Amino acid sequence: MFDGNIEQRFTNDLYQTQIDYICLQKQMKSLFKTIAVESLKDNFFRRINREWMLITAGSTDHFNTMTASWGTLGILWNKPIAVCFVRPHRYTFQFTEKYNYFTLSFFNKNYRSILDFCGTHSGRDTDKVSRTGLIPLELGTDRVSFKQAELIFECRKMYADYIKPENFIMQDIIKKNYPGLDFHRFYIGEILNCYSRE
Repeated sequence: MFDGNIEQRFTNDLYQTQIDYICLQKQMKSLFKTIAVESLKDNFFRRINREWMLITAGSTDHFNTMTASWGTLGILWNKPIAVCFVRPHRYTFQFTEKYNYFTLSFFNKNYRSILDFCGTHSGRDTDKVSRTGLIPLELGTDRVSFKQAELIFECRKMYADYIKPENFIMQDIIKKNYPGLDFHRFYIGEILNCYSRE
């Protein structure tokens, strides 16, 4: 038997989803502009290594973020890509494994202490958002960044693997960087969008 109430609820939910999407797009446009990655003039050797970034994965209801100073940007398989590295013991690892998207967020120097906090505290027992004042920003389904970010890469996972000890040509790197043999898992993501603060 046909239930008109179910159809009406479905229509209402669909309508609300459309409204939410429109509101999201307006919010994004008021804060950020979409730019082509080829137009970037930043020195990412400095930005990643010295200024750091946040790797974030999950949904707005359930996500985690961590500070990183290792990463790569470039071209692979004829696509603009970003590569991030996450050790398995990090709380963020379960999110980068579960979800198909991740974001890389860069901030200006005023947020250095926040990035330091996110790199030295675990989301397992700390609410990083409430402790730091970061405001989550939904870029799309399962894509989260923060309103305070200066530059955001929105990425879709294409490939993932562990760094393997047997593949090191320079074995001394293991002793220096992996004394606990906790090798990173790396994620190659296609850069779907790049957002720069207005």
